[in-house]
Amino acid sequence: MSKRARIAIGMAVGALWSLGLVALVQMADWPFLPPPIALPGAFLGPGLVIAAMIARQAQRRFLDETLIDGQEPPQGSSACIDRRVLTNTMEQAVLALLLWPVVAFVLGGALVLALGAGFILARLAFWIGYHVSPPLRAFGFAATFYPTLLAVFWAGAVWFV
Repeated sequence: MSKRARIAIGMAVGALWSLGLVALVQMADWPFLPPPIALPGAFLGPGLVIAAMIARQAQRRFLDETLIDGQEPPQGSSACIDRRVLTNTMEQAVLALLLWPVVAFVLGGALVLALGAGFILARLAFWIGYHVSPPLRAFGFAATFYPTLLAVFWAGAVWFV
């Protein structure tokens, strides 16, 4: 199977994950949780994942003489992969910080709490997948990115309809 085919499968499974996460929470019809209560809990997930990734970077730098002074990690090394994962995770977290508040205000806090929990699982899948085989990171990327987009589009549809 080609690399593109494996990536496409990972993205499709991530899309299914997204539909399940967002739709199931919306169909559960939980009570409306006010955004000021829900958002700190929702953002805890991304914060914890980023803290773990930063800690891993610090550990690598401390234990590796070739990295201890802040040098660039060798291309393709585990340290380089971890840095790429951290960069993409920061991008995903910024997107969440910008869009999840709208979702919470329109659809309620339960969904953003689910997005925060899903963020943890998806980012760990992305991190592990990237180390095992770069095409495997596709699921983790899609499972982080698509739920945020789906939730904000769903909120937009509710808001404007």
